[in-house]
Amino acid sequence: MVVELESHRIPAINLANDRSMVPMDVYQNYAELIMSEKEGRDFVVSAIRREGSNCVILAPHGGAIEPGTSEVATEVAQNDLSLYLFEGLKPEGNRRLHITSTNFDEPGCMRLVQASDTVVAIHGEASLEPVVFLGGRDTALGRHFKQALVEHGYQVSTHRNANLHGLAAENICNRGCRGKGVQLELSRGLRQMFFPSLTAEGRKNPTAAFADFTLAIRDGLQSACGRA
Repeated sequence: MVVELESHRIPAINLANDRSMVPMDVYQNYAELIMSEKEGRDFVVSAIRREGSNCVILAPHGGAIEPGTSEVATEVAQNDLSLYLFEGLKPEGNRRLHITSTNFDEPGCMRLVQASDTVVAIHGEASLEPVVFLGGRDTALGRHFKQALVEHGYQVSTHRNANLHGLAAENICNRGCRGKGVQLELSRGLRQMFFPSLTAEGRKNPTAAFADFTLAIRDGLQSACGRA
Protein backbone atom coordinates (compact mmCIF):
# COMPACT_ATOMS: atom_id res chain seq x y z
CA MET A 1 0.00 0.00 0.00
CA VAL A 2 1.43 3.38 -1.02
CA VAL A 3 0.15 6.40 0.88
CA GLU A 4 0.43 10.02 -0.33
CA LEU A 5 1.00 11.81 2.07
CA GLU A 6 13.09 30.67 16.08
CA SER A 7 16.64 29.63 15.91
CA HIS A 8 17.91 27.49 18.80
CA ARG A 9 21.46 27.57 20.12
CA ILE A 10 22.62 24.08 20.97
CA PRO A 11 25.16 23.41 23.74
CA ALA A 12 28.37 21.53 23.00
CA ILE A 13 27.86 17.79 23.01
CA ASN A 14 29.19 15.31 25.53
CA LEU A 15 29.37 11.74 24.36
CA ALA A 16 30.92 10.32 27.50
CA ASN A 17 27.71 8.35 28.00
CA ASP A 18 27.44 6.78 24.57
CA ARG A 19 23.94 5.38 24.03
CA SER A 20 24.33 4.70 20.32
CA MET A 21 24.60 0.92 20.50
CA VAL A 22 21.46 -0.82 19.21
CA PRO A 23 20.38 -4.48 18.99
CA MET A 24 21.01 -6.58 15.91
CA ASP A 25 18.33 -6.45 13.21
CA VAL A 26 15.66 -9.14 13.27
CA TYR A 27 15.43 -9.09 9.46
CA GLN A 28 18.36 -8.89 7.05
CA ASN A 29 16.33 -7.47 4.14
CA TYR A 30 12.81 -6.58 3.04
CA ALA A 31 12.03 -10.07 1.72
CA GLU A 32 12.65 -11.51 5.18
CA LEU A 33 10.61 -8.80 6.85
CA ILE A 34 7.45 -9.35 4.82
CA MET A 35 7.47 -13.06 5.64
CA SER A 36 6.48 -12.10 9.21
CA GLU A 37 5.20 -8.51 9.08
CA LYS A 38 2.05 -7.30 7.32
CA GLU A 39 1.95 -4.11 5.29
CA GLY A 40 -0.91 -1.86 6.38
CA ARG A 41 -0.98 -3.43 9.84
CA ASP A 42 2.64 -3.46 11.03
CA PHE A 43 4.12 -0.92 8.65
CA VAL A 44 3.23 1.38 5.77
CA VAL A 45 5.27 2.48 2.75
CA SER A 46 4.99 5.89 1.07
CA ALA A 47 6.89 6.43 -2.18
CA ILE A 48 6.12 9.75 -3.86
CA ARG A 49 7.98 10.77 -7.00
CA ARG A 50 7.41 14.45 -7.71
CA GLU A 51 7.55 15.77 -11.24
CA GLY A 52 10.71 17.74 -11.92
CA SER A 53 12.50 16.65 -8.76
CA ASN A 54 15.92 15.01 -8.97
CA CYS A 55 16.16 14.89 -5.17
CA VAL A 56 14.57 12.38 -2.79
CA ILE A 57 14.27 12.72 0.99
CA LEU A 58 14.15 9.36 2.81
CA ALA A 59 13.06 8.18 6.24
CA PRO A 60 13.68 4.42 5.96
CA HIS A 61 13.12 3.93 9.71
CA GLY A 62 10.12 6.20 10.11
CA GLY A 63 6.94 6.10 12.11
CA ALA A 64 7.54 4.51 15.51
CA ILE A 65 10.86 2.90 14.50
CA GLU A 66 12.94 6.08 14.86
CA PRO A 67 10.23 8.56 15.94
CA GLY A 68 10.27 12.00 14.39
CA THR A 69 12.22 11.08 11.26
CA SER A 70 9.10 10.73 9.07
CA GLU A 71 7.89 14.16 10.12
CA VAL A 72 11.27 15.78 9.42
CA ALA A 73 11.59 14.10 6.00
CA THR A 74 8.04 15.07 5.01
CA GLU A 75 8.53 18.71 5.99
CA VAL A 76 11.87 18.94 4.20
CA ALA A 77 10.39 17.43 1.03
CA GLN A 78 7.29 19.65 1.18
CA ASN A 79 5.48 19.44 -2.18
CA ASP A 80 8.43 19.76 -4.56
CA LEU A 81 10.95 17.06 -3.59
CA SER A 82 10.39 13.32 -3.90
CA LEU A 83 9.71 11.55 -0.62
CA TYR A 84 10.08 8.02 0.72
CA LEU A 85 8.87 6.79 4.11
CA PHE A 86 8.95 3.33 5.66
CA GLU A 87 6.92 3.70 8.87
CA GLY A 88 6.40 1.33 11.77
CA LEU A 89 2.80 1.10 12.95
CA LYS A 90 2.99 -1.48 15.72
CA PRO A 91 1.57 -0.55 19.13
CA GLU A 92 4.96 -1.63 20.53
CA GLY A 93 8.13 -3.39 19.41
CA ASN A 94 8.69 -1.36 16.25
CA ARG A 95 12.47 -1.77 16.56
CA ARG A 96 12.06 -5.21 14.99
CA LEU A 97 11.12 -3.48 11.71
CA HIS A 98 14.54 -1.81 11.47
CA ILE A 99 16.58 -2.91 8.44
CA THR A 100 20.07 -1.43 8.50
CA SER A 101 20.79 1.09 5.74
CA THR A 102 23.24 -1.14 3.86
CA ASN A 103 20.56 -3.84 3.56
CA PHE A 104 17.51 -1.65 3.04
CA ASP A 105 16.03 -2.79 -0.28
CA GLU A 106 12.27 -2.19 -0.21
CA PRO A 107 11.41 -2.10 -3.95
CA GLY A 108 9.59 1.25 -3.98
CA CYS A 109 12.53 2.88 -2.24
CA MET A 110 15.04 1.35 -4.63
CA ARG A 111 13.11 2.63 -7.68
CA LEU A 112 12.87 6.14 -6.27
CA VAL A 113 16.49 6.33 -5.13
CA GLN A 114 17.91 4.92 -8.36
CA ALA A 115 15.98 7.55 -10.34
CA SER A 116 17.36 10.45 -8.23
CA ASP A 117 20.60 12.43 -8.41
CA THR A 118 20.47 13.69 -4.83
CA VAL A 119 19.57 11.41 -1.92
CA VAL A 120 19.20 12.61 1.67
CA ALA A 121 18.42 10.01 4.34
CA ILE A 122 17.01 11.09 7.71
CA HIS A 123 17.68 8.74 10.63
CA GLY A 124 17.28 8.70 14.40
CA GLU A 125 20.18 8.10 16.81
CA ALA A 126 19.95 7.35 20.53
CA SER A 127 22.18 9.99 22.16
CA LEU A 128 20.45 12.36 24.57
CA GLU A 129 22.61 15.34 23.56
CA PRO A 130 20.95 17.48 20.83
CA VAL A 131 23.21 16.92 17.81
CA VAL A 132 23.19 16.07 14.11
CA PHE A 133 25.64 13.36 13.08
CA LEU A 134 26.57 14.03 9.46
CA GLY A 135 27.54 11.22 7.10
CA GLY A 136 27.32 9.90 3.56
CA ARG A 137 29.63 9.99 0.54
CA ASP A 138 28.43 13.34 -0.83
CA THR A 139 30.85 15.45 1.18
CA ALA A 140 30.19 18.56 -0.92
CA LEU A 141 26.47 18.53 -0.12
CA GLY A 142 27.35 17.61 3.46
CA ARG A 143 29.39 20.80 3.80
CA HIS A 144 26.38 22.85 2.70
CA PHE A 145 24.19 21.11 5.27
CA LYS A 146 26.77 21.65 8.01
CA GLN A 147 27.08 25.35 7.22
CA ALA A 148 23.31 25.87 7.18
CA LEU A 149 22.76 23.91 10.38
CA VAL A 150 25.54 25.72 12.23
CA GLU A 151 24.17 29.06 11.05
CA HIS A 152 20.82 28.08 12.57
CA GLY A 153 22.55 27.21 15.84
CA TYR A 154 22.71 23.41 15.65
CA GLN A 155 25.60 21.22 16.71
CA VAL A 156 26.98 19.05 13.88
CA SER A 157 29.43 16.22 14.44
CA THR A 158 30.79 12.96 13.06
CA HIS A 159 29.65 9.94 15.04
CA ARG A 160 32.25 7.97 16.98
CA ASN A 161 30.69 4.75 15.63
CA ALA A 162 32.07 4.19 12.12
CA ASN A 163 28.96 2.13 11.28
CA LEU A 164 26.98 5.39 11.40
CA HIS A 165 29.19 7.29 8.96
CA GLY A 166 27.10 6.26 5.94
CA LEU A 167 30.11 5.65 3.69
CA ALA A 168 29.37 2.15 2.39
CA ALA A 169 28.45 2.02 -1.29
CA GLU A 170 25.52 -0.21 -0.33
CA ASN A 171 24.08 2.37 2.07
CA ILE A 172 20.70 3.48 0.77
CA CYS A 173 21.81 7.13 0.77
CA ASN A 174 24.62 6.26 -1.68
CA ARG A 175 22.55 4.29 -4.18
CA GLY A 176 21.29 7.18 -6.31
CA CYS A 177 22.41 8.02 -9.83
CA ARG A 178 25.67 9.60 -8.66
CA GLY A 179 26.60 6.90 -6.16
CA LYS A 180 26.78 9.31 -3.25
CA GLY A 181 24.34 10.96 -0.89
CA VAL A 182 23.98 12.39 2.62
CA GLN A 183 22.95 10.69 5.85
CA LEU A 184 21.69 12.80 8.74
CA GLU A 185 21.49 11.00 12.09
CA LEU A 186 19.33 13.07 14.44
CA SER A 187 19.96 12.31 18.09
CA ARG A 188 17.03 11.52 20.35
CA GLY A 189 17.80 14.66 22.34
CA LEU A 190 17.44 16.74 19.19
CA ARG A 191 14.24 15.05 18.07
CA GLN A 192 12.73 15.61 21.51
CA MET A 193 13.06 19.36 20.88
CA PHE A 194 10.81 19.07 17.83
CA PHE A 195 7.64 17.80 19.54
CA PRO A 196 5.95 17.83 22.97
CA SER A 197 6.82 14.11 23.04
CA LEU A 198 7.97 11.44 20.58
CA THR A 199 4.72 9.51 20.92
CA ALA A 200 2.39 9.31 17.92
CA GLU A 201 0.15 11.94 19.53
CA GLY A 202 3.04 14.22 20.46
CA ARG A 203 4.44 14.15 16.94
CA LYS A 204 1.22 15.69 15.62
CA ASN A 205 2.21 19.03 17.21
CA PRO A 206 5.64 20.14 15.98
CA THR A 207 7.42 22.94 17.82
CA ALA A 208 9.15 26.09 16.55
CA ALA A 209 12.42 24.14 16.72
CA PHE A 210 11.03 21.65 14.21
CA ALA A 211 10.21 24.42 11.74
CA ASP A 212 13.62 26.00 12.24
CA PHE A 213 15.50 22.74 11.76
CA THR A 214 13.69 21.69 8.61
CA LEU A 215 14.21 25.18 7.22
CA ALA A 216 17.95 24.77 7.85
CA ILE A 217 17.96 21.54 5.81
CA ARG A 218 16.09 23.27 2.98
CA ASP A 219 18.61 26.12 3.17
CA GLY A 220 21.46 23.62 2.79
CA LEU A 221 19.83 22.05 -0.25
CA GLN A 222 19.16 25.44 -1.82
CA SER A 223 22.74 26.52 -1.23
CA ALA A 224 24.09 23.35 -2.84
CA CYS A 225 21.64 22.88 -5.68
CA GLY A 226 20.28 26.35 -6.36
CA ARG A 227 16.83 25.20 -5.32
CA ALA A 228 15.17 23.29 -2.50
